[in-house]
Amino acid sequence: MIEAGCEYVRITAPSIKEAQNLDVIKKELRARGYSVPLIADIHFTPNAAELAARLVEKVRVNPGNYADKKRFEEIEYTDATYQAELDRIRQKFTPLVKICKEYGTAMRIGTNHGSLSDRIMSRYGDTPLGMVESALEFLRICEDLDYYDIVLSMKASNPQVMVQAYRLLVHKLDEENFQPYPLHLGVTEAGDGEDGRIKSSVGIGTLLEDGLGDTIRVSLTEDPEAEVPVAKALADRYKNRKASYPIPEIINYPINPFVYTRRHTHEVMNVGGHQVPRVIADFSIKDKITPASLFALGYQYSVPLDKWNITDMACDYIFLGDKTIDFDIPGTLGLIYNQATWLNQKHQPSSYPFINPVDYMADVEKSLQLNFIYAQLKDITNDLLQKLKHDATAILLIDTYNEHGLAEQRRMFVDLMNAQCDVPVIIGRAYADLSTDQLQLYAATDLGGLLIDGLGDGVFIAAERCGSDKMVTETAFGPLRATRTRISKNEYISYPSCARTLFDLQETTPKMRSRTSH
Repeated sequence: MIEAGCEYVRITAPSIKEAQNLDVIKKELRARGYSVPLIADIHFTPNAAELAARLVEKVRVNPGNYADKKRFEEIEYTDATYQAELDRIRQKFTPLVKICKEYGTAMRIGTNHGSLSDRIMSRYGDTPLGMVESALEFLRICEDLDYYDIVLSMKASNPQVMVQAYRLLVHKLDEENFQPYPLHLGVTEAGDGEDGRIKSSVGIGTLLEDGLGDTIRVSLTEDPEAEVPVAKALADRYKNRKASYPIPEIINYPINPFVYTRRHTHEVMNVGGHQVPRVIADFSIKDKITPASLFALGYQYSVPLDKWNITDMACDYIFLGDKTIDFDIPGTLGLIYNQATWLNQKHQPSSYPFINPVDYMADVEKSLQLNFIYAQLKDITNDLLQKLKHDATAILLIDTYNEHGLAEQRRMFVDLMNAQCDVPVIIGRAYADLSTDQLQLYAATDLGGLLIDGLGDGVFIAAERCGSDKMVTETAFGPLRATRTRISKNEYISYPSCARTLFDLQETTPKMRSRTSH
């Protein structure tokens, strides 16, 4: 892990025996010339934590099971009985805080959505607020004892819950005048392969875009050293980032960052309203388009049956630009042409124009059913907003060339919402010369960070020299799944259980996936 680039190493110590062995591990690492700080991960056993705090640089405690009970019972607590439980926790937790102070040991108070105590669940429910309060109860004890060497985390397997919990935590720290503690980011139980990477990127990347996060853990059901390059790729994206040009400050922010609410839009054919977000594939730079080309987009033609079969990850539209198609297409697929080319193709079934904002304002010929209007932030004028508000056929496809692309596109949504313009919006992002991993991580952040706040009625990835058409199409569906806005295949939540699993999870997970992927 260290040689893979890991800057901290967390080791689970489920009992006193494992905690004692941390001393052996640390001495051997130091003898071999490794000086990376060690973190002991403790669940259930305060005596193991108290020993580990004397041996390693940081101790992680889970407030859901360090001094609390989890019997899946719903209990009605009065204020008095709730306070009595808090007093009991203070008594069990105080010795660890005093040892950390004495030895200069740091502590991570790490809430996990999957292990909230019965007490927290009874009062706050299975919510981001419950996660935050679970950590703040322990934090209050630390501050009462003048101990501040603390990092906080709010992990969940659902990126939406995870993002809301971290944002709410920061809000509460400010609101209640706590210290501004560092944040450790992670989506727990993310799974393996492409899905685990995309889920992690949606959660971690969204918060990094918000300016939150100091350490990162990518939790994959793979060898631990496989997690490090993913975390590094997410972090490295911000090394030298500067805004390409300034984004106007938001004065009135109409989005609640703590609760998912899908932006209200009217429905244009199968886009917007209560429809699932749509996926547009890019074939505008393809040399030749044949029926076989559509296989990569989820459409498979059967010659014996003379019909198209549609998979769960079939795109809804293809952007063709000035290219044309000379064969019959599946009935569920829409074709988008540049407006001048569309004029010659408009009698073809399911064909629609792509119109730049200048031509749109000049009232060029449009489809009576559906029109895609391209816009960057600079194009969002009052005149354009007013025209879009009164056009029942318009869909806005937004684009950005700003290094702070997500922030700029968020600003575009804010402008639409503040103008009460409920036009459906496709989020467009362009990438070039990226590896498969980079495209998945970047797109998951850029698209997922907006989808997680209920913004967007579809996605469009234009990817030049980034991999196969099939991979790009499947990548477009990834952030939709991770934000639970459109489910296109099974989600596998596989939790390493912090060394408590008595079978090989890495071997078992792919077996389950192969048996149930249909």
